[in-house]
Amino acid sequence: MTLSWFSIFRLGLVQMCLGAVVVLMTSTLNRLMVVELSMAATVPGFLVGLHYIVQLSRPKWGLVSDVENNRTKWILLGMLVLAIGANLATFSLKIFAPYPMLAMILSVAAYTLIGVGVGASGTSLLALMAKHTTERRRPAAAMITWLMMIFGIAMTAGVVGQLLAPYSHQRLTTVVIGLCVVTIVVTYLATWRIERGLVQNSLDTTENAPLLDELKDVWAHSETRKFTIFVFLSMTAYFMQELILEPYAGLVFAYTPGQTTSLSGIQNGGVFMGMLSVGILATALKIGTLHTWVKLGCFGSAVLLIAIMALGQIPTGIPLELAVFGLGLFNGMFAVSAIGFMMSLAGSGDKSREGTRMGLWGAAQAIAAGFGGLLGTILVDIFQAASMSTVNAYGVVFTFEAGLFVWAAWLAGTSITRTARPKRALPLTGEVNNV
Repeated sequence: MTLSWFSIFRLGLVQMCLGAVVVLMTSTLNRLMVVELSMAATVPGFLVGLHYIVQLSRPKWGLVSDVENNRTKWILLGMLVLAIGANLATFSLKIFAPYPMLAMILSVAAYTLIGVGVGASGTSLLALMAKHTTERRRPAAAMITWLMMIFGIAMTAGVVGQLLAPYSHQRLTTVVIGLCVVTIVVTYLATWRIERGLVQNSLDTTENAPLLDELKDVWAHSETRKFTIFVFLSMTAYFMQELILEPYAGLVFAYTPGQTTSLSGIQNGGVFMGMLSVGILATALKIGTLHTWVKLGCFGSAVLLIAIMALGQIPTGIPLELAVFGLGLFNGMFAVSAIGFMMSLAGSGDKSREGTRMGLWGAAQAIAAGFGGLLGTILVDIFQAASMSTVNAYGVVFTFEAGLFVWAAWLAGTSITRTARPKRALPLTGEVNNV
């Protein structure tokens, strides 16, 4: 017995809950530290980067859930740990002014818990889907869960943006507690008895093989290695703006906390539409190839980043929201096309190691996300320390990020074209499994 479409949708609800909690930690709290608390952008950059570094444990979480054959337990425990970390991170904001050292210690602990929670829950979720979803349903299942995660992020950012107006720390605390309670309840209901009746296939050599040996074996496969490099470069570009866009809107355009949170929702709404449009155009209408959509998404993202930079330099009357939505749209095109490549390559190699490859690419994405976010904040601080104006400092970083996207597009036109030649054509269809 395998996962039904209804069960896949239920697991998508879990992914949606993960995105809903994480977006507050990486976007809203980041903005509050930089603007309301006047911290250097490097501080939240370090904290968010820490939660990504902790997610390097993703391959291990996948292996543990495989060995125990009880992934529901790790999904639930991961969500609980994530909720504890989120509330601890929110509490630490309140004491940053009177007790900065204690607040920083609590923040480090909080974002470590957030990373553990996301890694344990998210990886176990993907492992469950990879093992018990039939081959023809895997890409469609991955698409459903990804889109639901983006929907959760966009919806949460929009709703929370309204709930935080006017802003107060008490209001923020209430919102975070309420959100965590809802996500835990939804996760519990969504995973209730979902593994009952599923065929529990043994993992044979994987159970006894050390994780490092498995990773070495997977890395030796040239297609996997090349795609891992592409994932790291493209995701570094993808995540560089994550920690600087909201502070940029607050410092340069005088947006309130509620407005900047809503801006994040607009961007993720664009990501959702970009993913959906590629799915429809490439699958139903058969317009373009995955290679074409990856390049278009990368080039389009670069153009919109330049536009966001220009809006801060030249008064045009064009709303920032329009450019941010466009950035999200092209980000979504790139991301969903990259997922298509990932699904087509997950089963390649001499032996079946889909879970290990997904863990490797998840770890590469986590490294890129942490590195990209931290790099963006460090560059902003360096340029401002060099007496560069705020708008110019952010503008240079956006331009640098655009250059990385162009580089990723070039890479997609060389190594990825040769890499993505699976045994059969794998467009974004319902026939083919982090962030």
